[in-house]
Amino acid sequence: MAAIISCHQYSFVATSPLKKSVHHKLSSTATRTNFHFAPSPNNAPIQPLKPLCCSQTPPPFRSPPKQENWFFPSLKGCAISIALAVGLLTGVPALANTTSNPALPDVSVLISGPPIKDPGALLRYALPIDNKAIREVQKPLEDITDSLKLAGVKALDSVERNVRQASRALKQGRTVIVSGLAKSKVDHGIEMLNKLEAGMEELEQIIEDRNRDAVSPKQTELLNYVGGVEEDMVDGFPYEVPEEYQNMPLLKGRAAVDMKVKVKDNPSLDECIFRIVLDGYNAPVTAGNFVDLVERHFYDGMEIQRADGFVVQTGDPEGPADGFIDPSTEKTRTIPLEIMVNGEKAPFYGATLEELGLYKAQTRLPFNAFGTMAMARDEFEDNSASSQVFWLLKESELTPSNANILDGRYAVFGYITENQDYLADLKVGDVIESIQVVSGLDNLVNPSYKIAG
Repeated sequence: MAAIISCHQYSFVATSPLKKSVHHKLSSTATRTNFHFAPSPNNAPIQPLKPLCCSQTPPPFRSPPKQENWFFPSLKGCAISIALAVGLLTGVPALANTTSNPALPDVSVLISGPPIKDPGALLRYALPIDNKAIREVQKPLEDITDSLKLAGVKALDSVERNVRQASRALKQGRTVIVSGLAKSKVDHGIEMLNKLEAGMEELEQIIEDRNRDAVSPKQTELLNYVGGVEEDMVDGFPYEVPEEYQNMPLLKGRAAVDMKVKVKDNPSLDECIFRIVLDGYNAPVTAGNFVDLVERHFYDGMEIQRADGFVVQTGDPEGPADGFIDPSTEKTRTIPLEIMVNGEKAPFYGATLEELGLYKAQTRLPFNAFGTMAMARDEFEDNSASSQVFWLLKESELTPSNANILDGRYAVFGYITENQDYLADLKVGDVIESIQVVSGLDNLVNPSYKIAG
């Protein structure tokens, strides 16, 4: 895709009213970096944003300062500014106040390839395993998605090559795959491998019958088996959480929750249940905090507080507090910023990747999928997240994984894996009837909801 890149700077004024008689501050500042930022020469105001009925600035901020001007940062050359400029042109002005300054990657990162957008694939690749043999089976099965973008018979021919490659990799690498299974999970892992092998034979028959419509459902089934095998390779929790966080609720593994939302004023949708997979392998403190709040029924009956086409956000309780007040301490419970990077054995805590100087680092849980779930926090306080969460609605075609203005700045801890398309239909005032843990609750340690008071 050819693109004309503009290097102009932008400045905007927003006057979005909020409850509690305060205004959002849309701010992108140079407070915590060494880059110089200059204001736009025009200072042209944009149209007011939609009212945001929550006490946090969107999406990662919580506490709403008074209304001020904000200035979009000057970027390292036109190649990097394209993602931010296009974001503004496509209705993402609120993003400026979700970050202080975007981490500025090299151009090589920006053009490194298309991002993985499927939440299931992201979760599979995020598992803490190192078994090349199973990944060589997984990759061609994942690639079927791209093969199906081809027209007509070419698609099935490409899918056939994918399946043959995966089948060959499974036969050649089966011994290595089995040896990589955790001892306590070997029987289940072998069962998944047998189902995978049989399923690939069935997919080969589907291709021979030229039944294109049956390919995608079978692909999903096979990848679920692959994911099951990969999960059976994880033997316990792979690292120690830092001592200062060890007594917090921690999700040492994964859990799934169903979020049931009652939809108002939508003749085509009355309610919807969203399945969310929470990844405690890569964000144990963040995911553990959320599961603990779910078990306290903290979110039950709470309204959607922001839904503007960019994010859906909730978690601001009634009253003056902007987070969860722990009844045992009568203080707001906050959690640290928590970001896992590829190549690291444990997450970084308390700092953005930009602050750490890791501009090329790839986050294990990127903001790629529609429905990526992350924690909101105050603008200048990395460790200020509490209860407010948001789901990203935007997909960036121009910016690959970890080259946008959210990756490495806000703690992703899960993805919506079912009914995520309906997320865009939610509006401010729609009510979360309930969030229930459907699996993985036994992975939660130090659950504070069980403590009286």
